[in-house]
Amino acid sequence: MAKIIPITSEEAKRRLSNVPEEYVFWCCDGSIFRNMRDLEDGLFRMSDETFACHSNTEKKDFSNWVNDVIKDDKLARDLAKSRNRAEAARFVSDRITFLSSKMYKM
Repeated sequence: MAKIIPITSEEAKRRLSNVPEEYVFWCCDGSIFRNMRDLEDGLFRMSDETFACHSNTEKKDFSNWVNDVIKDDKLARDLAKSRNRAEAARFVSDRITFLSSKMYKM
């Protein structure tokens, strides 16, 4: 079983920050995601076809990017199991809310 490590304010800020330019996510519709908020906005705006291009039985592009680049394994697991674009967007929104709350704790 994986060890649960508490998320510090600094870690929450890092996860919500822009990724290095060489690791941005290039979506098949031309959208570019530099951080979790961009991903959230993109998921709400993109077509179901665009979502299906990046998330299907063979590909888990959003989940892989979040895991490998943003380093948020919880959100990556949630995205991997999301059944549709709306559910994926909700997972990202919920995670942003959680991480934002961690940034302001003293």
